[in-house]
Amino acid sequence: MTDPAPPGAVHARDLTVRRGPRTVLSGLTFDVRPGTVTGLLGPSGGGKSTLMRAVVGTQAHVTGTLDVLGRPAGHPDLRRRVGYVTQAPSVYTDLTPRQNLDYFAAVLGVRRAERAGHVGRTLADVDLTDHADDLARTLSGGQLSRVSLAVALLGRPELLVLDEPTVGLDPVLRRDLWDLFHRLAHEHGTTLLISSHVMDEADRCQRLLLLREGRLLADDTPDALRTRTGAGTVEGAFLHLVETGAAA
Repeated sequence: MTDPAPPGAVHARDLTVRRGPRTVLSGLTFDVRPGTVTGLLGPSGGGKSTLMRAVVGTQAHVTGTLDVLGRPAGHPDLRRRVGYVTQAPSVYTDLTPRQNLDYFAAVLGVRRAERAGHVGRTLADVDLTDHADDLARTLSGGQLSRVSLAVALLGRPELLVLDEPTVGLDPVLRRDLWDLFHRLAHEHGTTLLISSHVMDEADRCQRLLLLREGRLLADDTPDALRTRTGAGTVEGAFLHLVETGAAA
């Protein structure tokens, strides 16, 4: 007898979000497996950011079932268990990365005696040790993104939700961030849900949720999607699903 599959880090059934008369997300059903890197891909305006806000509990008018780490999305117990990084860097630009992390560590309740070590380890995790004492406003866009990521990592979240973290970055920085994401999943068991509208990032994910116009077109691995559609790329698979009207 085989062991039952572990519960999903994110468990959605018939998840729907309406904004006035408009349905933004329509009846989504999926699971995000613990300790994996799952990509949420689709064109801009397709509902990716709305879905991420629903997962972290900041989206209004959500119906259906949406459980996160075994609790309803937005439950107070999830505040330190879920990290969320928006597209825009959410740091104080008149402080250094070290000062930003020290401040947010204090907000999280990290004891003063432990704070320096905790901040130093987190800076090392995102490869910012050499820039730890530079003013944030002097950093590049990619470095600022890593400061925001470091803030989200301070509490060692079990689930990390990242909204287009690589947008506007050069290929080297994009590669380095994806290497970090997989390291977090492999070494720390972190579950990552990462949105992107860049289809060539699909192969960096272990599993994909393809979203278009608020509907889930597919929930599968990159290889399985290509095999199922006969396409050579995930972008080709996405277009095939759009053209044929196939469902997940």
